[in-house]
Amino acid sequence: MKKVKKILAMALATTLIASTTLLAGCSSDGEGSSGKVTIDIFQFKVEAKDAIEKAAKEYEKTHEGVTINIETVGGGTNYNPALKAKFQSGDEPTIFNIGGPQDAVDWEESLEDLTNADLTKQALDNTLGAVTKGGKIYGLPVGLEGYGFIYNKEIFTKAGLDATKIKSYADLEAACKTLDSKKADLGIESVFTLPAKEKWVTGLHASNLAFCNEFKDGTEAFNAKEITFKYADQYKKILDIQLKYALKPDGTNGSVNGVDYSTQVEKQFSLGKCAMIQQGNWVYGSVEAIDANLAKNIGLLPIPIDGVKEDCIPVGVPMYWSVNSKKTDAEKTAAKDFLNWLYTSDYGKKSIIEDFKFVPAYKGFESDSLQPSDPLAKQLAKYSSEGKTMPWVFMGYPTGWGQEKLGGSIQKYISGEFTWEQVVTQAKADWKEARK
Repeated sequence: MKKVKKILAMALATTLIASTTLLAGCSSDGEGSSGKVTIDIFQFKVEAKDAIEKAAKEYEKTHEGVTINIETVGGGTNYNPALKAKFQSGDEPTIFNIGGPQDAVDWEESLEDLTNADLTKQALDNTLGAVTKGGKIYGLPVGLEGYGFIYNKEIFTKAGLDATKIKSYADLEAACKTLDSKKADLGIESVFTLPAKEKWVTGLHASNLAFCNEFKDGTEAFNAKEITFKYADQYKKILDIQLKYALKPDGTNGSVNGVDYSTQVEKQFSLGKCAMIQQGNWVYGSVEAIDANLAKNIGLLPIPIDGVKEDCIPVGVPMYWSVNSKKTDAEKTAAKDFLNWLYTSDYGKKSIIEDFKFVPAYKGFESDSLQPSDPLAKQLAKYSSEGKTMPWVFMGYPTGWGQEKLGGSIQKYISGEFTWEQVVTQAKADWKEARK
């Protein structure tokens, strides 16, 4: 397998890069007489909660006087509204997460300029464009991620299916019919588990399959005043097939709106109760924690969209670390130092690979011992090296448009309150209104 540095730089379609220099260590400025400093982190990676808490404790051991508090919000709770509430409460974090260009605008007044941070110059090519504004960089990549249909290889084999031959929507449909007809023999409750309660799954990730073919990248989406929704029908088919073969708690389509991330990943897929889920390489740690043997036997299947390039997965930077510009100099310096340590120290780099299960977006991970080892990360790397990727344009959606507006309309479609035509019409109107 090619080294991470080479194979992943090709994966993204964001536009600007920057190279810079940065601070390290902790200044005494603003620390107070005790020389102590506290870093409050408000982060969204629920699957990395244990890993970042473990890393923070390790950092504290070698950085006397630094205390790190971590609050994780995600999964069943929408991160952006929670972050806004956090700021409005007056309890502002030192480090927090932002997404693409829209977040860079929305949080502009609270973003520290990271252009000259040590870690910035270690970022892989094309990973900083989404958080570059006016020539300045306001975020550092959390990592690289890719998503599609995560599938249980053992179930596919028992059903007589070869996932590598699923290239088109027709292939997917045929495979679903086979799996559904053999549910009893396979010991599964459903072909899919669709967590429609998580509006980011349907309104962001699923919709990206349509809009990454309408826009070349998140920046173009961010600058678009309206959408044509050219691939709305293809988007509908991907939602419909998951809904048709989904776990339905009370037997009705509407009950799918109550299925959350935990049910999908931990209670269904990780226990072998369904064959496929729409998720990404980030679920590996959760699956492994529940069933290590199953985790070794899962794969990443591209979601086939009719009429566009086949056999591709969306790859991008899920979120960025940002530092609160309103904090004291001592707090900001400590925050930058912790992030730099996390991705450049020997302990940190090993933790990123082994504990966080991240695919790194930074140089310095070229050695054989720092290569992704789990099957999903390996497949992500393979698709990236072969150029079989799509951009994450949803990072350029208007604030709240995908997760709240479109995701909410999808829930109404699932429950029968909206027709698909209403979903499309509402999406176009909401986008146009947001861009005024």
